Amino acid sequence: MLPSIPHAAPPAFKTIAIVGKYMAAGIDQSLAEIADFLSKSGYDVVFESETARNIGLSNIVAMAPVEIGRKADVAIVVGGDGTMLGIARQLAPYNVPLIGINQGRLGFMTDISQDVMIPVLTEMLSGKLESEQRSLLEASVIRDGNPIFHALAFNDVVVSRGPTSGMVELQVEVDGRFMYNQRSDGLIVATPTGSTAYSLSAGGPLLHPRLNGLVLVPIAPHALSNRPIVVPDSSKIVIEIRGGREVSANFDMQSLTSLQHRDRIVVQRSAHTITFLHPLGWSYYDTLREKLHWHEYPSVEGQLK
Repeated sequence: MLPSIPHAAPPAFKTIAIVGKYMAAGIDQSLAEIADFLSKSGYDVVFESETARNIGLSNIVAMAPVEIGRKADVAIVVGGDGTMLGIARQLAPYNVPLIGINQGRLGFMTDISQDVMIPVLTEMLSGKLESEQRSLLEASVIRDGNPIFHALAFNDVVVSRGPTSGMVELQVEVDGRFMYNQRSDGLIVATPTGSTAYSLSAGGPLLHPRLNGLVLVPIAPHALSNRPIVVPDSSKIVIEIRGGREVSANFDMQSLTSLQHRDRIVVQRSAHTITFLHPLGWSYYDTLREKLHWHEYPSVEGQLK
């Protein structure tokens, strides 16, 4: 995975897409303000089709995500991390970089505050920005030797038991080598980006986005010796359903498929990546400190006073 790289020269942006969280309170005003700013700055502005359908702006150009992928140079996403996840998966095959404006609280991926979005966008579109690449997962469900489902996931692939059933029994292989059998409520396979999502709630470690790793996190395992493990992101992970009822697999908590005994879920890194654009000087640690409420110690100078 490539590191964050400050741009030395202004990027050649011409067409900019705007994607907004549907029906969020007050979002129409933010989207209109961004569109007006971009148009007056000389950019061609298009709206994602669902966003356009849910706002009251007139005389706007609407495009489906596939069209945005083919024609836009960058997409500005206004909402929360869920909004970013949804559009990121759709634009992944097209290498369209993403800028996140947070509608509400600071997000892990939508990291620019709505209060300062116009001055920050002014700086970024002039070339004062940092570029960062994030990995995705692709997963297939194999039944009787045949693929029956395929999906991309930006955060994680989760295999879990039904809401009213007992534990699920899983067999896990990594690169064709048996790793373990597990009885638990399920298993999370997460990217570094997803390490701050469900994986974190289940006791998994934080992975810096530049780490080339995937984390496997058991959900409420029967044996406490079943602990999270980080494997290389070049690994091919196979999860076989050996027992349990109402077992399912979900992908970023969006796509969902029901599973049967002996189904195999094959998870590996996708060939696609997502590019995030951040303000110059952006720090992943600043985001963690803000979101996780890490205590900030006073400076040495402050301690000496």
